Formats: sequence, C-alpha cells, structure tokens
Amino acid sequence: MKVPVTALRRGFPTAVLAAMLLVSVTASAAHFTLFESGQVRPLALSPNGKLLFAANTPDNRLEIFGVESTGLVHRGSVPVGLEPVAVAARGNDEVWVVNHLSDSVSVVHIDASGSSGTVTRTLLVGDEPRDIVFAGPGRKRAFITAAHRGQNAPFDPQLTTPGIGRADVWVFDSENLGSTLGGTPLTIVRLFSDTPRALAVSPDGSRVYAAAFHSGNRTSVVHESLVPNGGEAAGGVPGPNTNFQGVPATEVSVIVKYNGQDWLDILGRPWTQQMPFSLPDKDVFAISATANPPVQVSGTAGFYSGVGTILFNMAVNPVSGKVYVSNTEARNDLRFEGPGTFAGSSLRGHLHESRITVLGGPGSVTPRHLNKHINYAVCCAPAPNAESEKSLAQPTGMTVTSDGATLYVAAFGSSKLGVYSTAALESDTFVPSTANQVELTGGGPTGVVLDEARGRLYVLTRFDNAISVVNTATKQEVAHLPMFNPEPASIVAGRPFLYDARNSSSHGDSSCGSCHIFGDFDSTTWDLGNPDAPVKANFNPVVPVLPEFGPDATFGQDTAFHPMKGPLSTQSLRGMANHGPMHWRGDRTAGADAPSVQPNSGAFDEAAAFKQFNPAFMDLLGRSSQLPAEDMQKFTDFALQMMYPPNPIRHLDNSLTPEQQAGRDFFVGTTSFFHGSCESCHRVDVNANPEEGPFKGFFGTDGKSSFDAEPLFPKVPHLRNMYQKVGMFGAGFAFGNSPADSFLGDQVRGIGFNSDGAIPTLFHFNSGFDFHPIFNSVGIPDTPEGFAAKKNMEQYMFAFENNLAPIVGQQVTLTASNPSVVGSRIDLLRQRADAGECDLVAKGRVSGHDVGLLYVGGGKFKADRAAVPLVADALVRQGIVQNNGVLTYTCAPLGSGQRIGIDRDLDGVLDGDE
Repeated sequence: MKVPVTALRRGFPTAVLAAMLLVSVTASAAHFTLFESGQVRPLALSPNGKLLFAANTPDNRLEIFGVESTGLVHRGSVPVGLEPVAVAARGNDEVWVVNHLSDSVSVVHIDASGSSGTVTRTLLVGDEPRDIVFAGPGRKRAFITAAHRGQNAPFDPQLTTPGIGRADVWVFDSENLGSTLGGTPLTIVRLFSDTPRALAVSPDGSRVYAAAFHSGNRTSVVHESLVPNGGEAAGGVPGPNTNFQGVPATEVSVIVKYNGQDWLDILGRPWTQQMPFSLPDKDVFAISATANPPVQVSGTAGFYSGVGTILFNMAVNPVSGKVYVSNTEARNDLRFEGPGTFAGSSLRGHLHESRITVLGGPGSVTPRHLNKHINYAVCCAPAPNAESEKSLAQPTGMTVTSDGATLYVAAFGSSKLGVYSTAALESDTFVPSTANQVELTGGGPTGVVLDEARGRLYVLTRFDNAISVVNTATKQEVAHLPMFNPEPASIVAGRPFLYDARNSSSHGDSSCGSCHIFGDFDSTTWDLGNPDAPVKANFNPVVPVLPEFGPDATFGQDTAFHPMKGPLSTQSLRGMANHGPMHWRGDRTAGADAPSVQPNSGAFDEAAAFKQFNPAFMDLLGRSSQLPAEDMQKFTDFALQMMYPPNPIRHLDNSLTPEQQAGRDFFVGTTSFFHGSCESCHRVDVNANPEEGPFKGFFGTDGKSSFDAEPLFPKVPHLRNMYQKVGMFGAGFAFGNSPADSFLGDQVRGIGFNSDGAIPTLFHFNSGFDFHPIFNSVGIPDTPEGFAAKKNMEQYMFAFENNLAPIVGQQVTLTASNPSVVGSRIDLLRQRADAGECDLVAKGRVSGHDVGLLYVGGGKFKADRAAVPLVADALVRQGIVQNNGVLTYTCAPLGSGQRIGIDRDLDGVLDGDE
C-alpha cells in the first residue's frame, strides 16, 4: 500500500524524495511488447501453506495471495524482471523468481505481514532461464535451467565447436550468493542436449532431474544434393513423385530417422552412408545434488532417452520416486497434409501425441499416450464431439498427492485439468473420460499446485492471466481470480487461436501451438506437402538479377508453388510484421494482381498473408472447416504482435567483436559473388519505417523471393534466430565433390540451417558460395583469407541485428553494500537508454516505502509521485546507500517504461499516488 505524499514530505529522505518528480513522457513505441514466453513453474505455496505466489508474466511481477479458509485473497505485488516464468519458495519469507527475458533470478524478501515484498538480490544467469528448484544438503542449493549462451555467462558458448552441450543448469548456494555483480554460482552443469526447460527433485532432495525442451526425436534430413533423381526404384524421394494433376514434384530432401544404428526413411530404406553423425537423444538428465560441486550422474544412470520430442514439465512421485514427464511426440517422420487421397496417407488430424512418460530406474522409459481413445482413422467431425471432449492436449504443469496415488495434469491446449491414478497411468489401464477432467475458466492452464490441507488445487490460466481454485473432492472449479493484465485486448482475444486444440482440431488434441511452441518453432523438419492440391501461381516480387546473368530473372526456373514442397523446418511465428510473404517459400502471400510495395501492400501485406494459413486448420489439424473470418482476424492481430527476444550473443553495449565486425563488413560490402553483397538480398535496414514502432526495418529480408537456383524458389529469409540452431555439425549434404562430411559421432541436434535444416553450420552455409551453381566461379576463394571471411561471417550472423537491442531486459540490483560492484552496470544501462535502445526503470524500497523511477535522459530520473522533484542519477544512488535501501534497475522495451516504472495501469494517476 502506498503512503500519501504528505506523509512522505514529513518523513521520507530528502535525497530520494527529490528523485520523484513526474514529467510528461511521449512513448516512442507500444506500451506492451509481446514475447509469449512459456510459463514453466508459475505457482508456489509457502512451506507453511499460508501464502500462494504467482508469476504475473505479462506484468513483470510476483503476485502474493493469502490462503484463507474461504479462498484466496490478493495481498500484494512485487516488481521483478521481465517475463517471469517460474517461482520457488525457499521459505515462508523468501521467494525466487526466474525472469525469462531478463536472464535473471529475483530473490524476493516477503515482509512479516505477507502483503508485500522487495527484490533484495538479482542473480544474472545464462540466456532465457526457465525453471528453478531447491535441492541438495538441507535443500539450500538453487538449480536453474538456462541455454548455454548469453551475455551474463562467464564462458565462451563455443557456438562453432562440435560436442558442446547447449543446456546448462546453474547451481547457487542460497546462503552464500557471493559478492560479484550477478552472484557466484557453485557450478554450472552442462548437459548434452538442446536448450533445457523443466526441473524436478527426488523425494530426499539428493537428485535433480533436468529435461531438454526441444529434445527432438532422432529425425534429420538427407539433403537434395545426395538424393538421386527419380522415383522409389531409383532410390530417390519416396513416391508419389507428382501431384494429382501429374505435375512432377520439385527436387527435395528426404526425412530420415535414426534407430540407434541406422538412418531409415519412411519406406525403411537405409541412408546411413549419407549421414555422418548419430543422435543419442538424451532427453532427461540426473544430477547429483549432494556432490561438491553438483555433477551429472555418471554412466547410463545419468540420462534417459526416448522420452518425447517436446518436454514441458516434470513431477516426482513422493512415494515411489518415479518421474512423470509431460510431453508431446511429433510424427514428422511421416508425410503430407490434406486428405491423403492421391498418396494414400496423410498426417491430417494426427501430427502429435500428448503424453506422460514415466521414468523409473536407470534407462526405464515408459511413454503413455493420454488420448488413446482417439480413432485416427476417422477425421474431421465437427468439434466439440464426444471423442474430442475426452482429449487432453499439450500437458504442462503437474503435481502429485503426498500418498503418491494421484497425478494432476494441466492440459494447456484443452483448458482442463486431468486427474489420473498413478498406478493406472503406469500400467496403462486408465480410460480417458471427462469424469476425470476439470473444466477451467479462462483457459490455457500452465501451472498447478496442491493444497492438500484445504482440499484445493490452484491453477494458473494463461489465456486470461488468472488463477482458478479447484475443489479436489468434487473436481470442480470453485473460484477464479484474475490478476492485473497489461496486455492489449487484441492479445488476450487472439491467444487462444494459437493453442486451443478443442477449437482447432476434430480430435481435440492438436493446435498451431503443437508445432509453433509458445509461438516459436519446434526444432524439427516436416514434409507437409499436399499431393491432392494443385500447382499455384507465384506473384511474389523477386530480387532483381544483374544483366550479366541474362534477361531471365528466374534463370529459366518455374516459380510456381508446387504443392509437394518437401521437408521444411518449422519456422517461428515471431517477428513476422514488416517482413512480407510468409513460409519458407513465401507461398502464404496476398500478392496477386495488386502492386507490391513495402510496407504492407500486395505481397507485403502481412495481415493478408497470415490469413492464408487458415486452410491448415482443415488440411493439417483436421478441423471440419476453416476458422470464421472474424476469428482468423483475431488470430492475425495477435500473431503479428509477437516479438523476437534480444540477441543473446551480441555485446550488451550493442557493439561487435572484431570478428563480427569483419563479418558484417564482408556481408554488407563485398560484391565479389555476383556484383552484389549478401545484404543485397538479406536486407539489413534497422531504421526503416520507424512509424511501425518496435517492428521496424528489415533483419535479413525485405520480403522478396530469391533469384537463385533453389528448386523451391524460396523467399529470402530473415536471419535473427541463427544462434538458436546450433548443435548439429555433421551434414547429410554434399560439398564440392565429397559425398558428405567425415563421421562426427553424437550430435545435440538433427536439424540445422537452411529451409530444410540440412546444413549443419553457418560456416557450411557460407561455404555454399564455393559450390553453388551460380557462384562457383566467383565464390569465396579457398585460401586462408577466404576461410577467415567465412568464419567471420558466421560470427556476425550469430550476432545479427534484431528488433530489440541486446540491453533490453537486463537488470541489476543496487543495495547499500554493493554500489562499487554494480555501479558500472547501472552506468551501462543508463548509456543504452541515452542511446535510445531501452526505457530504463528502477523499482525498490527505501525506509519502508516503495519507490518507482523512470529515467528521462540527461542523467535525470522522475518518480511515481507527482509532487516530488527531479533528481540526478548520482543522488538516487546516494539515497539508496545512505538510507539502507534497495533498487533494481531494468532496461525495458521502448515505450513500456511509463507502465513498468511509474504508472502500472496507465490511468494517468501515478502508482505512488494511488
């Protein structure tokens, strides 16, 4: 509760009082930026059961609820980092919050009344942390998952080194965090998998389980250069080789799956000779929490394979110690969308399976399909129907009763809570039934905690940013409490269309979010051509070709969109605004006869392009009809607001290393390939169209199609997410005269770069200029200088320009005891705010009073109380130190500083005056 200004004038320190004058601000961008971060552990009960803590992800706060006999009562809110996704209570008065976008963990002290709290320390960890648990001796060690990269990591991420795991678990001693800027971890456990997500702890606290997020399913691709032309008999792409019209399909790659010894295609034919690597598929790892320091358990007891493709969450049975892993299994080793008439089969209505996988002793992995009642041979009945209403889609958060007998599962895509007998689940004798499901108001449940003393479950529903209270005896929702939500109405209204499987599919088990995980990709490749579809004309603008290559801008290629497009890796839904036609081929386009002019006309009309995905609801998800126009409009309005996070490789001051700068100079300035630079196609123009707000400029494309000889005649892609695709170094791909790379052994990923994911590294991608049919006579020379140019370009592309500067989200906490340690980081945040890269805000407490500040430039801050004067940055810092205060500085996205710093509800009445 805020104290009146009059009271502040009587007793508040003059130095800090001077920091609180409000002056008007003209926002340079939208007040809310949509990142669509996936919540992992958004709820936690205090050990004494008196308080419930909730991650308010869109509002960047920890919400505190009192647990009363009559229900939940909201007590207070604590500002933390950007995009909080996980919460863990270390005690009744201390809560740790994982901030996904800020790459930080907020240590929050809860006051004695339980009605407010303060961030007392900010730990800085690797990129995009996701989960946290306490384990080890006395459960005093904090374990935090993060990607193996990020500007706060004290190591070289070794993005170009084979054999390096891309998943980290940071371990801190909660009672000795160290005096360094971001805290001193006991250790960082590196795991041989892709980006990690969920954590779980054994009943005795001696073991921590860590799960990969995009763990994959041992699929990869043999690139088209190694696939002989012709049909099945010739050993090429499995048939059919034409669409129903008899038009020959384009030359494409082949999806193959590793069985532990050989790589096989859909027909069971071996391609092992063409695949110079293996995929161990290590999905869940066991860490000894009591070792000094903690380490992965040695040998085969240290990991589990075959758990699932996308792993969401884990829970441990407190009696048996078995681990339950909520996951989805992709069926991308199979092919095609549409009715399957001409080809005889199709993935329509059966893309994924939602599962709980049970982990027992070492190597014991038992997947359980939650929707085994579905008859996949029958498709496309209108939903809801009796079958679809029994389905549970995209299981996320889970909890187990203290007697180990019952498992509760939040079904994110079904807006339900599933209730399972653990014995029946493990023996696969359970029968899917609505009688064992709880309907939840709001939709999109992510986290669930059990309050056995009161016979309640608390479930966070992400669609409406609220908490549902469920009676465990009656299996009914008895209350629904909304949290404050700053999201625009268009985001709230449009979000369900990405995830709601009950509305998206006739079986009730799939949605767009099944592949586009939390709006991003799934790190797999799919062959979703449709042999039953016709060839379509291509009206997209093409990058101009210089005269020396002849008058035909397409080199004689047919630019039409053949429906059998072959394997293509899933693309992200982030950052689509201002980037023209969609899909790798640009075949989601509105450009027919209308002129195409950037921005937003003809083929460059992103809203019209996104609506071209509507047929996928029928052809792929198995819905009985497309979405109504008004619903597709809501989906479009939501999707085009999703934003890429800041680049985690580029320096926080937005500078480049000498190698990155040399790569950028080569990328932009070298014209030896075709008398045009890389940038001639992959446009980098970050300052174009500032009226578009945060979606400004071009980041690797301006929306045109490529002029080169690729069979699919693709759209020139953006280059903002290259760092996410690291982990594959062997290639099923021919370079020069060699059939493939030398055998490289185990790889983290089976999908790399390019449209089909077949190119393992950006160095190989850059080497394409040496053998490309257009560039092979004028490519980068095979000399030490040419090698260095390719390596430098690789480094630059990892640090590629983005919509947001790398400083966005970064934090630091100032206390009376650490000004000399954090001073330089505060200086950096202020410098980047002065450079126009972020809105700098500061939130904290001094002398028992909440403080909110917004940096207005020129070394000055203003506050969340209208009647107090401006103050210099130095005076703010001095006031914190002299009055034993605490203040956390955060670089927020441009335009959001007013809301995050001083006026939460943007009603014009400042937070401190309300």
